[in-house]
Amino acid sequence: MDRSVFLYSDALLNYRFNAEHPFNQQRLKLTLDLLQSIHAIKDTQMIAPRIATEEELLLIHDPGYVRAVKLAGNDELPQEQAESYGLGTEDTPIFPQMHEASSLLVGGALTAADYVMQGKAEHALHLGGGLHHGFRGKASGFCIYNDSSVAIKYLREKYNARVLYIDTDAHHGDGVQWAFYDDPNVCTLSIHETGRYLFPGTGNINERGHSHGYGYSFNIPLDAFTEDDSWLHAYETSFKEVAAFFKPDIIFTQNGADAHYFDPLTHLSATMRIYKEIPRLAHQLAHQYCEGRWIAVGGGGYDIWRVVPRAWSLIWLEMIENSNGTGPLPSDWIEKWEKESPFKLPQTWEDSSDIYNPIPRKNEITEKNAKTVEKALYPLRGKNE
Repeated sequence: MDRSVFLYSDALLNYRFNAEHPFNQQRLKLTLDLLQSIHAIKDTQMIAPRIATEEELLLIHDPGYVRAVKLAGNDELPQEQAESYGLGTEDTPIFPQMHEASSLLVGGALTAADYVMQGKAEHALHLGGGLHHGFRGKASGFCIYNDSSVAIKYLREKYNARVLYIDTDAHHGDGVQWAFYDDPNVCTLSIHETGRYLFPGTGNINERGHSHGYGYSFNIPLDAFTEDDSWLHAYETSFKEVAAFFKPDIIFTQNGADAHYFDPLTHLSATMRIYKEIPRLAHQLAHQYCEGRWIAVGGGGYDIWRVVPRAWSLIWLEMIENSNGTGPLPSDWIEKWEKESPFKLPQTWEDSSDIYNPIPRKNEITEKNAKTVEKALYPLRGKNE
């Protein structure tokens, strides 16, 4: 068996709002092409996603909402009805066949779940997924169906698995958190930019779960302009302590690549350093607690040229234990895509040290984030001994 599988089909590129919209699945092609340029992926490791059935979508989504998405994709949903479902907005415009395109994204996460839980692979990477803002009955923040929530519910119902969900997108993983807010068998940890100035505005420390799920929801809202060291301290400390507390059967990571300094929609100041460490720790903890069971999905990431291909390739390289993600990027990849890119493409896997000017509030931000981590993990400390 291949220990790792990579979910991909060109049909995943059909999830496309319009030419001006920041959510652009061409980043999947850029990432795959980069991996192929360094000969890091074999045809046998690539698995086509299936389409999620309506019954599977209804594990999370409301029947009326699924019906509305179908109608919208066929241009048959009145505007006022569409808006009540979060469709046809500036963030989540209507596009033809949106139900089919969205169902394929969900199906990719379900395919990954079956491969890992049935022992056909230890790790599965589905970069087309990670649409973590979708709600039971409403689209939100570029997300129509919430593939992660559907897959986690599927893992619970079909395999009775305890799922640890880790979200490192710069935006709070609100849709997944609320879907499992009262479920003690799903633990969610989101490390994101504070919602003070950033969509969706949630993800405060005091969002800890409800009823039987109280104490199983963790949030680390980081200050704007947070840099690598402070970001990694929050990630490593919280992930290790939450995993030790929860002892999951499977780790499910959402890998938005929008905490990077270059990202046009967020205000964090991370570099490629964090994208090397994010999958490294997930891999380590999956083997420590889950016999290696790890599903990784994509998410945000709006600098599709300079950031996302490198960041997402590093997840796959970690899964297959390939150390190629250092030094110069392949010149054939740079030459191929430079013609289309609005930016000069990076020449190396790493960022140079001068991509931004020194942050004047660095010490203050670092101290504030450390306190946030302490407050978020306070209920656990003592339980992990």
